[in-house]
Amino acid sequence: MTRPIFILNGPNLNLLGKRQPEIYGRETLADVEGECRQQAETLGLAIRFHQSNAEFQIIDWIHEAREAGSGIIINPAAFTHTSVAILDALNTFDGPVLEVHISNVHKREAFRHHSYVSLRAEGVIAGFGVEGYVLAVRRMATLLGMAKV
Repeated sequence: MTRPIFILNGPNLNLLGKRQPEIYGRETLADVEGECRQQAETLGLAIRFHQSNAEFQIIDWIHEAREAGSGIIINPAAFTHTSVAILDALNTFDGPVLEVHISNVHKREAFRHHSYVSLRAEGVIAGFGVEGYVLAVRRMATLLGMAKV
């Protein structure tokens, strides 16, 4: 088994399933974590799943992934559009980075169309609901050479 994939979630995702379900759905972040763990196990991968409303905590996890992780899947939420600091931290990470958004950010307010994280990410998955996380785990397995055909 390779080093774990870090799955990092930004602000307000702790309210998933309760906050604006018409946009984000009714599944909780715990449901998402369970689905990611199930997919990772199927692929022979380990994950570390985290959520924080604090930018510094996300940066600290990215720094931790530099030593302990093989890849990063990140839903930076609102930090997507504002955080040069998260981009700078991701630029210190040598492995693959995938960006995930539950909603299709390109169908929403104009300020959501810009992502600092996309400047570092190998790929972006948006608009597939929480299923985007499972797709990201599958893609990460391919990027890491772990995909089972």
